[in-house]
Parts: sequence; structure tokens; C-alpha cells
Amino acid sequence: MGDEQYVRYRDDMKVLAAIGACVDRQAGRVVVRVPREPAEAAVAAWERTEEGAPGAETPEQYALRDGAAELALIGLAISERGRWEGEEVVVDLDVASAGAALRAAR
Repeated sequence: MGDEQYVRYRDDMKVLAAIGACVDRQAGRVVVRVPREPAEAAVAAWERTEEGAPGAETPEQYALRDGAAELALIGLAISERGRWEGEEVVVDLDVASAGAALRAAR
């Protein structure tokens, strides 16, 4: 994998953190509202196809790829069961995905 993938993963972590900030404001809820921009970015992360398997990774690279995978799972949830209400999507997130977004925001 090239360095450009890790640049994308770093960008994915920023989007995951943006979603986590939304979840943090709604602590204790499984149903969350996510603004259009990070919601659409999450769906795009789910729809993206990565080329090749990862090789040896530094701990930072692994964490970035792991966060990008969590974002993609949120994108899957949004695409499968999200309900758009104006400029937000309402989605029932798995607690693990919500927790991953919270961790990225903190």
C-alpha cells in the first residue's frame, strides 16, 4: 500500500471524529443524527475499494486503517438504514461504531 492510502485514512479519521463529536452530544443514545457532509463521507468510505492487502504497518498506520474501517461501517449503517431529514441523517448505530466515533472525537 502506498503512502497516499494513509493520507486518505488520516482524512477518514477526521470524518470519524466529526461523527464522534455528534454522538458525544447525544451520549447514551444509539439513534444519532449526523450532518450531511460527514454522513456522505462515511458512505463514500464504505463504497470505496482499497487495492491490495496492507503490508507491514506502523502502529499509527494500523490505527488510521482501523479508524477508516470503523468509518466505513458507519457508512454501511447510513446507506442501509439511515433516514434523511433535511441536512442530517438519522441512523441507528451499533454501539461499537458509535464508540469508535466517540474515541476519534476525543
